[in-house]
Amino acid sequence: MYKMRVILVFVLLTVHLLTLRSDRQFGSQLDPNTVEMANHAAPGKKPFSGVRLKAVLIGGSTYETLYETIPKFEQETGAKVEIVFKGNNFDVDKKINRDLAANKVNYDVISTHSNTYLQYADSLEPLNNLFTTDELQDFTPSILNAGKIDEILYLIPRLADISVYYYRTDQFNNESNKSKFKAIYKYDLAPPQTLDQLRDISIFFSKRGYGLYGTQFAGKEEAITGRFMELTQAFGGDFFDDNKNVVLNQIGGLKAAQYLRDLYVAGAMPKGVMNFLWDEVGNNFANGKIAIYSEWPGWYSILDDPRSSKVADKFDVIRAPAGPSGIHPGWGGAHGFAITKVSKNKQAAAALIKFLTSTENMTNESRLGATPVRISVWEQVLSAAKSGDGRKQNFYNTLNIALKEDFRTPPRIKQWIPLSNILYPYLQKIIIGNMSPQEGLDAAAKEITKMMNETK
Repeated sequence: MYKMRVILVFVLLTVHLLTLRSDRQFGSQLDPNTVEMANHAAPGKKPFSGVRLKAVLIGGSTYETLYETIPKFEQETGAKVEIVFKGNNFDVDKKINRDLAANKVNYDVISTHSNTYLQYADSLEPLNNLFTTDELQDFTPSILNAGKIDEILYLIPRLADISVYYYRTDQFNNESNKSKFKAIYKYDLAPPQTLDQLRDISIFFSKRGYGLYGTQFAGKEEAITGRFMELTQAFGGDFFDDNKNVVLNQIGGLKAAQYLRDLYVAGAMPKGVMNFLWDEVGNNFANGKIAIYSEWPGWYSILDDPRSSKVADKFDVIRAPAGPSGIHPGWGGAHGFAITKVSKNKQAAAALIKFLTSTENMTNESRLGATPVRISVWEQVLSAAKSGDGRKQNFYNTLNIALKEDFRTPPRIKQWIPLSNILYPYLQKIIIGNMSPQEGLDAAAKEITKMMNETK
């Protein structure tokens, strides 16, 4: 009996010393309970038996399919996953901020975005010690880096986002439309290569009738802020100069704001556009109400499915039309997952993220139109597209060009969403004609400058 006790004490001391050595080496303490379950589970015992993970996740459209695989994770690991909240990206972000302010964060895994996680990065768990170099090497470096602050990793990407323009081939190829367009504008009706052509085409289709509007944008919250940012850049401007001064009220921003206002005043966009978010604009196109608009790649499979779309097989995509600067609009980012600092099951939470972003799951999401962020999966997608139908080939080739040449994220600042919350109400007032571009953007720039100075 004495001998057995000595052996047991020796084993426990060895485990303890190894744990301390690991903590010193990596500079972070892992949850001892999850370390024990993950690394020292009894033979035949599932590594996270008895662990209950809570998650706040983005939902809707093609995001949902991934979550149907969670029972497989539960079966393999013994953990149970409870999705305590699902909503669009804006609603998820608002919930996280509300819960942080009220000290009510009681969940482990969250969906977040490279544009939004910066504001609450202090409340997220650094992931460097939970993911090995080998586990990360297949991720596209530029996308993975969008989830880092000073080389500390906070976000594991799920998919990359950059918009391309979806347009109605049946309307663009209609001979009557071609003839009348050329008579008015003196050039051929074709997918637009420039923003000036996009404006002409959008106004033309809106005046043709058929219950068709020329174009549309998601008109509130960060959705319109991001669109305005990429248009500002296409018109040669930006939100900040090299010295971090707010300059969105200068020539590029003024032209972008006037551009959106001109489209709205001309009737080229639906009157309710200021209330639209992603589902509304996607459904409008699916219902045959829009001739051409900027959309995320994840909507492709929904829009090309006759069960959910009246325009299936009646559209194609192009790269975003260039502005006068020669720059193509390219608001980019990455959806992904993070772990809350308050999680008591960080190893299990990391295991869930590894499962959700696995090669298999990412391949399946790519079939729905999601842009994979694993190099191996993206290479498979491009290779498979070569033998697919012409429209699908064009979709992936166009997306590949946009990712390589047009991908630009918002400013890497924690105040991006507060900035957006100040800016977008002014953009709405400008677009519907309640303020001039100069008046509205001057007011927004003043408030943003004040906010930035107060939150340094």
